[in-house]
Amino acid sequence: MNGATLICAHGAGGHKDDRGMLRLARALEGLEVVRFDFPYREKGSRRPDPMPVLKDSIAALAERSRRPGRRLFLGGRSMGGRAASLLAADGFACDGLMLFAYPLHPAGRAGQPRTVHWPKIAVPVLCVNGTRDVLCTRELMDRELVRVGNWTMHWLDGADHSFRVLKSSGRTEDEVYDEIGEAAARWLKTL
Repeated sequence: MNGATLICAHGAGGHKDDRGMLRLARALEGLEVVRFDFPYREKGSRRPDPMPVLKDSIAALAERSRRPGRRLFLGGRSMGGRAASLLAADGFACDGLMLFAYPLHPAGRAGQPRTVHWPKIAVPVLCVNGTRDVLCTRELMDRELVRVGNWTMHWLDGADHSFRVLKSSGRTEDEVYDEIGEAAARWLKTL
């Protein structure tokens, strides 16, 4: 994964140093993962900024992180990944998207998919979701993916939106994050 930077945005209820973000950064070993807090988190608020502010925050950090000869990826967990995907759909220059626990629809509103912008995404996408994610079922995702190309979907068996697994699954969270790292490494080799 050498020679690449990922601007990695946190989810709505998280921050750059929450458990999930730290584990994700470790799983993506070899990739320079740049974590940051959105403005609302910097101010100590729990209420997310409007989407234009989220997108502007990612864009500003990405521009500061650009280096000649180094690939630049955008992404993040849940809301952060969604904001990155909207930015890419707007035409922001990057080499790809890495979306983790993409929130396909608002909680309890499966009939309102957050996908209208997907056909405008011109870069390769890796999307990793758990099979127990209540914000992204496999059936709904498969239905939405027929409209897009260049999208690699990786499902984490038994993982929920936070990538946690039930003890009865026989899997550990360490194994889930190892799988995330392996999936990302395989995807990057295809680019």
